[in-house]
Amino acid sequence: MNLRNFLSELENEGKLVRIKKEVTVRNEIADIIYSLNEQPVIFNNVKDYPFTIFAGITSNRNIIADGLGTTKDKLLFKLVEALRTPTEPVIVDNAPCQESIIKNPDISKLPLLYHLDGDGGRYATATVATIKDPETGRNVSYHRLMEIGKNKFSARLIQKRQTRTTYDKIDGDLEMAVCIGNSVPVMIAASLSPPAGIDEFSIANSLGKTDLVKCITKNLEVPAESEFVIEGRLTRELDREGPFVDLTETRDFERQEPVFEVDCITHRKDAIYQALLPGKFEHKLLMGMPKEPTIYDEVSKVADCKNVYVTIGGGSWLHSIVQIKKNNPDDGKKAIEAAFNGHKSMKHVTIVDEDVDIFNPDAVEWAMATRFQGDKDMIVKPNQSGSSLDPSGKHEPGKKTLTTKIGFDATIPTDVDKSKYEVVKYREVDPNDYLR
Repeated sequence: MNLRNFLSELENEGKLVRIKKEVTVRNEIADIIYSLNEQPVIFNNVKDYPFTIFAGITSNRNIIADGLGTTKDKLLFKLVEALRTPTEPVIVDNAPCQESIIKNPDISKLPLLYHLDGDGGRYATATVATIKDPETGRNVSYHRLMEIGKNKFSARLIQKRQTRTTYDKIDGDLEMAVCIGNSVPVMIAASLSPPAGIDEFSIANSLGKTDLVKCITKNLEVPAESEFVIEGRLTRELDREGPFVDLTETRDFERQEPVFEVDCITHRKDAIYQALLPGKFEHKLLMGMPKEPTIYDEVSKVADCKNVYVTIGGGSWLHSIVQIKKNNPDDGKKAIEAAFNGHKSMKHVTIVDEDVDIFNPDAVEWAMATRFQGDKDMIVKPNQSGSSLDPSGKHEPGKKTLTTKIGFDATIPTDVDKSKYEVVKYREVDPNDYLR
């Protein structure tokens, strides 16, 4: 479903609110989004800007499932199928995203938000960015952008991710187009991080029809129905990026990052700008949930994987729970290793049996309490490449963060009386039969 139809559907169902009162981009809009618990919202009257702003279309699993034409319980398998069967998008000649073309852009005219006191500046956050690698082709991902000049951003590029890898290996500037205001299929696909050479826009097209159009000034393609497209170059110039709040809700420190110089901005005539709160529900789900199918696929190679949950308590990035049907004594430990392959930034993973509700932290803790022994069921992997989002990791400028990864096998051993590990259940009766 395209973005505008989805916003209309949410509004018709009473799931979206409109704010008609005049609001400002300096903290106020971010505060309102937060106070609404990131419910889908449209701001019709943004002070000093002609554009409306929306947020919240990926703030919970039910809304994401609606945007992908499925249900919450089938969401993981919808993503798995799209990853396995990407479909090449159609390239169109004319597109809504190019109704207005600005060749001498001034990014101060975009309603970028100030999110929190202490941030380095105004930021674009719902930023689906695309580049082309000379060897592996198109790549689509997210890169936060901090305004630093009339036509310049500093762009956060994470070490060993595809954009950074491509940037580091080529000479000169790297063309990049950043799309703001996208459908749920595009937003989810951009989060998935499939292996190099697998095109995220083709995954988006499998999740929901996603036509592309050639950029005006760059040899890149972008979703034809994006609201805004910012065409530019990642230059060899470095500048300050940050500080800014990141996924773990802690403030990421200031770095020197590549300057993204903007050459052209295109947008729909009545474009709607998309906001996304750093460190909150949308950010967490867009980061964590798309790692569930990649973990699922890797674990399924070595065990009978039933479900995966990247937990909110782990910052929607550092922790996951993996549910398997245990058929062999070493399935739990194999699943641990495979899960880390499926999400290389993950720090801790817990493997549980089919009878454990992975979305219930009490149930997972119960499995740890009754089925886990630290001396034989724990795998410890020191000095591993970890996530820069983990403030407890070892951080050195220009180097990948190091951490200790731990896997917990909280499954029932195969050589025991399983009845001792099972939860006993009372028979449920109707109390009204005894109260008359």
